[in-house]
Amino acid sequence: MKKLDVFILKSYLGPLVMTFFIALFILLMQFLWKYIDDLVGKGLEWYIIIKLMFYASSTFVPLALPLAILLSSLMMFGNLGEHYELVTMKAAGISLSRIMRPLIIVSIVISLGAFYFANVVLPIANLKFLSLLFDVREKKLAFNLKEGEFYNGIEGFVIRVGKKEKDGNTIRDIMIYDHLKRAGNVSLTTAEWGRMELSPNKRFLVFHLYNGTNYEERIDLRKYESLRQFQRTRFKEQQQLFDLSTFQLTRTDENLFKKNYEMQNITQLSFAIDSIRGRIADDKENYSRAYISNLQFFKALDTTNRKVIDSVARFKADLIGNFKPGERYTILETARNGAVSLRDNIETNKNNLYVTSKLVHKHEIVYHKKFSFSIACFLLFFIGAPLGAIIRKGGLGMPAVVSTLFFILFWIISFIGEKYAAEGAVPVWQGMWISSVVLLPIGVFLTVKATNDASLFDLEAWEKFFLKFLPGKTRNI
Repeated sequence: MKKLDVFILKSYLGPLVMTFFIALFILLMQFLWKYIDDLVGKGLEWYIIIKLMFYASSTFVPLALPLAILLSSLMMFGNLGEHYELVTMKAAGISLSRIMRPLIIVSIVISLGAFYFANVVLPIANLKFLSLLFDVREKKLAFNLKEGEFYNGIEGFVIRVGKKEKDGNTIRDIMIYDHLKRAGNVSLTTAEWGRMELSPNKRFLVFHLYNGTNYEERIDLRKYESLRQFQRTRFKEQQQLFDLSTFQLTRTDENLFKKNYEMQNITQLSFAIDSIRGRIADDKENYSRAYISNLQFFKALDTTNRKVIDSVARFKADLIGNFKPGERYTILETARNGAVSLRDNIETNKNNLYVTSKLVHKHEIVYHKKFSFSIACFLLFFIGAPLGAIIRKGGLGMPAVVSTLFFILFWIISFIGEKYAAEGAVPVWQGMWISSVVLLPIGVFLTVKATNDASLFDLEAWEKFFLKFLPGKTRNI
């Protein structure tokens, strides 16, 4: 039996690793396609891109691992069935449950590892990934000076060159507008030609300009608006420095992102949920007190009965009839403004309560995800393994199609449940576990059918099953 277990494990682990990295690669390509505009043209070093892709790959594990388990288990048992190895084992008296035993142990280990990954590794990966992605998206495009175009990528300057030589450093017909004084186009430098080079520390770009002129409006002198004094200075050689520090990738402090719910473990999420719920309770209490204080007559009302008597309607006298028309208008306008202000206050507090409650739901969603992710890995094995034994088709053809359909079903149900839970339409635990509740009976049903060698995909068997319910057809079965 040990040889059988080793054979089963070798047949399963190979496809598992292969399908996992294939799924991870597909998700990574989707990430690059989504953020390609934020990466191209910024002169990022190769190791920055590698780090970003590595952190992104880590965050895709909760999607890639369940799909890999489903597809690999289906492929493995499909291969055994297609090559009659599964039939041979059963003929030797080995049941399907005995064949699946080592894989069940492996699935339990993978599920426990998936929980550890979701609780310990994934928060760190999310922190590294999102903080680095934020810095990359905020980084300016790399310095790119084109012929005949005004370039304003360097803060405080607008540069135009008429021509760039083939060496990439020699430029001709140069115009540089200096906007450091923030007073408009009051300073202009022109030159017939020049050379560009970086400083030794690569922090500054140095322009060596030749045969040029500086034009400047002297706005720093007295009576500038009336005199409009203008200064022109010719030069044979001049240097102009441009600070390139803004083109460097500046890393943001990761501590600023740690309070995000996606970057917390179970202990931190539990503490955050209790804190936010306590804040909601305090806000409700404070608002209730403020509301009562705004309505001075509220304490005098008897609200114990469901039916509140309209005391104003019982009071027959005209409350504002004794006032002058101008005073009446002031009283009514004051009452209307007070009602509008109270209504706006209620709407504002309602929206604030909704936003805070939604934040609680998001924390709870991430909390339940750490458990549902590991359970889904275990349940998807019990769908893929018996389904492969029933289909008896190996390779990446039929198993890939069937596993994709089941995974799409799982993902859609999970997505819908998460959206309803985030909006508070259903309790979070219901929304996050609905996919597992749907998968569980499917896995039990397929396991029972595979153990009993049922022919779920035999059209003739299904035809005989339905013909039993048609009158006059039972004799022909």
